[in-house]
Amino acid sequence: MMHELIIALMLGLIGGVIPGPVITAVFTEILQSGFSKSLRIILIALVTETLVAIISLLVLESLDFNEAFFRGLSFAGAVILIWIATSIWKVRTLDSGERVQFGLWKIVVMILSNGILWTYWITICIPKAILLGERLQLGQYLFMGLVQLGWLISTMMAAFLFSRFRKLLSRPRVIPILFKLFALAFAYFAIDMIIKSIRYFTQ
Repeated sequence: MMHELIIALMLGLIGGVIPGPVITAVFTEILQSGFSKSLRIILIALVTETLVAIISLLVLESLDFNEAFFRGLSFAGAVILIWIATSIWKVRTLDSGERVQFGLWKIVVMILSNGILWTYWITICIPKAILLGERLQLGQYLFMGLVQLGWLISTMMAAFLFSRFRKLLSRPRVIPILFKLFALAFAYFAIDMIIKSIRYFTQ
């Protein structure tokens, strides 16, 4: 049983530092407003992804949603990511007028429309969680809790380390280049989601 718990924590630790829309949004906010402001995005992402995990578990146990549903959801997620990418691309300085606003609804929609996230929970985490639940009462929730704890730890560490270089990265000549890289990252995630979904439906 200890092995399964370690796996759960490792899944979260690895997931928190894998490049994706959330970590890119966190880094963007750190450059704009500092480490403390980025904690809001991390908190919203944590709560939203936890809800995704719980809903995935409950839905998987009661309904027969297949992977196609969540792959289709990725197309909507790609549109959101491209929209954010276009906003970030325009940033040239850290003046308030050019800041990218990561509102609550934008973060939540960005996460909920990420079909890969739903698929990740359904195909990797939930099956392992259910198996632990068969051996330990409420084990499935303990498993998901450890995954989220690992995610929180690694995401916070990545954000903190990135914030240590904020002064260097906030130089006027660096900002336009850095934000264009962030924009390209969002665009890449969007294209990757679209390609993977198309491949799924055309296989």
